[in-house]
Amino acid sequence: MTAFQITRDGPVAHLRLTRPEVSNALNMAFWRDFGPALKALDATGEVRALVLSGEGRNFCAGMDISVFSGGAILQTDTASQRQAFHQAARDLQDALTALERVRFPVIAAIQGACVGAGLDMVAACDLRLASREAYFRIEEINIGMMADVGSLQRLPRLLPDAVVRELAYLGTRLDADRAERLGFVNAVAADAEAVVAVALDMAQRIAARAPLAISGSKAALIYARDHTVAEGLEWAALMQGSIWNTADILAAIAARRDGTPGDFASLSPLPGLQSAAD
Repeated sequence: MTAFQITRDGPVAHLRLTRPEVSNALNMAFWRDFGPALKALDATGEVRALVLSGEGRNFCAGMDISVFSGGAILQTDTASQRQAFHQAARDLQDALTALERVRFPVIAAIQGACVGAGLDMVAACDLRLASREAYFRIEEINIGMMADVGSLQRLPRLLPDAVVRELAYLGTRLDADRAERLGFVNAVAADAEAVVAVALDMAQRIAARAPLAISGSKAALIYARDHTVAEGLEWAALMQGSIWNTADILAAIAARRDGTPGDFASLSPLPGLQSAAD
């Protein structure tokens, strides 16, 4: 069985983690294929939003133990092994950072457990929706290691500092209701089916907006997160000049006036990546 499956409904893509028997733990097939799959979706220029969900009771139980089979990734006795460990960690990080680098927003639809690498993954998404019973946990501290694939870097920008430290030091769980109050999730739905339905509806509404404006907004928000206000403003002025599209603005005005869907062109395909998208 593959680690995930992707379906398309027009401009909305849906990536489902498909290993419910192990709570969608992330095996080597996931880490190998996830980044290229996202890049392939982005390369077409046709995808305007992506929903990320997991089959079964839990969204994601984190890293699959098979990733460590043979012990190669854990050996740090020599300088060469430590260098290899460092590169392996960077490769895992890059797989999830692909969620930020694609031009379309990514909406995580979360049910049950979202722990360890699963939390790393949703922290890199643009929006998060959770079922009532969902919970989040930095699992790594409970097994004697520091989280290193994104939670400790992204969560401080999504949650209060004291809450992140609580999760990082104590390994406690953050329930969906508290996560919503703290602004980490956008909404809480009744169950797994409902949260996916809400996510797909949200994705369709995003897809109805001008793709250039959406992709520019995503890029501006990520840039602003990592830079000063002054730097972000200067970057936004440059970006606006590069993506300004009078046709999209007129189409949006006409759609609002007439109460009809906007007629927006898709993003341009990414040159050099078409073979990956076919």
